[in-house]
Amino acid sequence: MFKRMKEDIETVFDQDPAARTSIEVILTYSGLHAIWAHRVAHALYNRKMYFAARVISQINRFFTGIEIHPGAVIGRRFFIDHGMGVVIGETCEIGNNVTVYQGVTLGGTGKEKGKRHPTIEDNALIATGAKVLGNITIGKNSKIGAGSVVLKDVPPNSTVVGIPGRVVVRDGVRIKDLNHCDLPDPVSDKCTEMDKKIAQLQEEISQLRKEISEGVSIDGH
Repeated sequence: MFKRMKEDIETVFDQDPAARTSIEVILTYSGLHAIWAHRVAHALYNRKMYFAARVISQINRFFTGIEIHPGAVIGRRFFIDHGMGVVIGETCEIGNNVTVYQGVTLGGTGKEKGKRHPTIEDNALIATGAKVLGNITIGKNSKIGAGSVVLKDVPPNSTVVGIPGRVVVRDGVRIKDLNHCDLPDPVSDKCTEMDKKIAQLQEEISQLRKEISEGVSIDGH
């Protein structure tokens, strides 16, 4: 147990340049506290002590702002940076050397039964505010951009951005059919479509007015 705790502290120093001393990390890093509390809750959950596990999980949430279901499986050297608002679902599986930032949700998409939360493979990074939803897999060494919403599997060694999330880099090569400046924006697309429709209607109204005016002039009325 103490060996794992030492490894957790070393992970903080590896990932966060703001970390100065071990005592500071132990006393002030809420992400570290959340991981340690989850280990206790998860051990109780595996022993079918579900109520006690959920109580510890909720106390953990109250003090750290990080909600990790006791059923979630988390690997080694997991790092939560500025963890406020992080949510990790019951059937979520997280590999080794994974990093998540504040506001990340690893959740479900509805009322499915069974495996309904993501699997995050080794060395993945999920940036601020990203939402990874459903029984999908984020491949090894992949990165999810800030604010992205990911609903489909992500291949290994990929970078995903946008809403919905799309792969823009795979194995170090930019995907040619997607311009980073043209990421999907359904709200903007709809507004553009409405602007075009309004312009078309205005043109038709102007034409009708012109025809009516010319007709009145010819008739002398």
